[in-house]
Amino acid sequence: MSSTPHSTTSAGDAVLYPYPKAAGTPLPVVEVPLIRATQETFKDYGRLEPVLETAEIDIVPWPQQGWRPVDPDTGNEGGVTSGTFEFWWEAETLRGRNNAVGGDYVLGWSRDPAEDPGEAKDLDRSHILLGHANYHPDGGQLFFPRDGQPFVAPLALPGDDVRPEDFVAFYCDGSFGINIHPGIWHEAVFPIAERATFDGKQGRVHARISCDIATEFGVYLKVPLSAPA
Repeated sequence: MSSTPHSTTSAGDAVLYPYPKAAGTPLPVVEVPLIRATQETFKDYGRLEPVLETAEIDIVPWPQQGWRPVDPDTGNEGGVTSGTFEFWWEAETLRGRNNAVGGDYVLGWSRDPAEDPGEAKDLDRSHILLGHANYHPDGGQLFFPRDGQPFVAPLALPGDDVRPEDFVAFYCDGSFGINIHPGIWHEAVFPIAERATFDGKQGRVHARISCDIATEFGVYLKVPLSAPA
């Protein structure tokens, strides 16, 4: 993620990646369209996985640097790592911890963090505001909900010239996981519930390419946390 880094709180805690930077003043939002995930609507982004254990992660070999080709069966040997991905709200901030790679994140907010804090009774978690997205060029990533928790996944197709209007939010009813292709823009997934745990798989060795949406475009993505109408 982008902006100012934070340190871990104690030895052995997950690595605390730099958090997305909240703008100094409130920003306009781009409404992300919400559609229901099916094998047909999701096919350009990845696969819907009904069974966790049989889901395989796509690993892309390292690119050829010059005229000499990469030797067969090399460049994709890092394997896959697995672990839980935990999500929980702290007041107006959605937090996440990816135990598969030791990452601890602020994922977004229920209201613009530059606004005056609201009272607890005013909390509205019907959506999330995102200021950051990333992709992995060398491997896919799986999110599989425990306990059948429905969730929403904002995604965009590959390309470094991505723009806020390129994102689509997929509503998933909790009966399956999603296995996104390498190169797909994402920012974890977002449960409808206040707290949820997912099983995750991804490349053990992976790169992350980021887009600081709030800084580059001066907007937040507004993603509904609900079922489509």
